[in-house]
Amino acid sequence: MTWNELGTVSWRKSSYSGSNGGDCIEVAPGFPGLVPVRDSKDPHGPVLVFPASAWTSFLSSVQAGDFPER
Repeated sequence: MTWNELGTVSWRKSSYSGSNGGDCIEVAPGFPGLVPVRDSKDPHGPVLVFPASAWTSFLSSVQAGDFPER
């Protein structure tokens, strides 16, 4: 993956995001083995890229309630 490729992808916002502009993330599909993630409020800001296995593990932990709400 190159940074140029990230500028041309369609980002997908979390289905839990509301329309109030709160804490939202977006992911970019289409990168085998990798999951690019960014803050939806800062689309030109930094992008974090995780191995797909780590992202899947993180999502499983969130769904299991391993992270308490603030």
